[in-house]
Amino acid sequence: MNQAQLKAFLDEKVIQYNCTDFIETDPIQIPHRFTKKEDIEIAGFLTATIAWGNRKSIITNAEKILYFLEQSPYDFVLNASEKEIKSLSPFVHRTFNAIDFQYFITALQHLYKNYGGLEAIFSNHSTKTDTQRAIHEFKATFFSLPHLIRTQKHVSDPLKNSAAKRLNMYLRWMVRQDLAGVDFGIWNNISSSALSCPLDVHSGNVARKLGILKRKQNDGKALAELDSALRLLDPEDPVKYDFALFGLGAFEKF
Repeated sequence: MNQAQLKAFLDEKVIQYNCTDFIETDPIQIPHRFTKKEDIEIAGFLTATIAWGNRKSIITNAEKILYFLEQSPYDFVLNASEKEIKSLSPFVHRTFNAIDFQYFITALQHLYKNYGGLEAIFSNHSTKTDTQRAIHEFKATFFSLPHLIRTQKHVSDPLKNSAAKRLNMYLRWMVRQDLAGVDFGIWNNISSSALSCPLDVHSGNVARKLGILKRKQNDGKALAELDSALRLLDPEDPVKYDFALFGLGAFEKF
């Protein structure tokens, strides 16, 4: 299909999947349980961090995170004592274990007390056309406290050729102005035009079948290639096509 036909096809799929029904089976349902900005962004960040593998398992374990944080993510992060952080030790999601979880809460506490929180860190390093360096700088700041090297693997770095799928998904959740009620759009200092597609098995395979991605690996170079193609379709809101690509792959086995 030509460019106009491709855009029409994907726009139709965006409308189909970018709706509130999408929330019911997606990890984004976890931050949707909150109304306070800081609760949404912390619950979203921790959920996105463990968002690999079976989606049902992701949601189940994200609910366990909320349980450990006493259903008040921001209050817990801001006020947790060392003893309370140690009490998080029973949690595990695949290779994300208690040590990782404890460090993440400690680091989040540090960010909110000393840097103005998650939005401020990402916003300070984003441009109108790019958020990948912002992810790199976020990782550097996030791991500025003493930690085990193993914990760093749970935050990807685009400048090391990672597609950073989970953090790009998280930024979509926080930044994108979504009239359909799925993405939150609560971070106003980052432009939707700068967002990158959360590149995973589903979106990557569909993009290749549609001819808008040639690179075989789902890495940082593939993400740059896909972003360029999607920005030609909609330069202001390119990441909306994540709904189309993911939906076609996950639900329609396109």
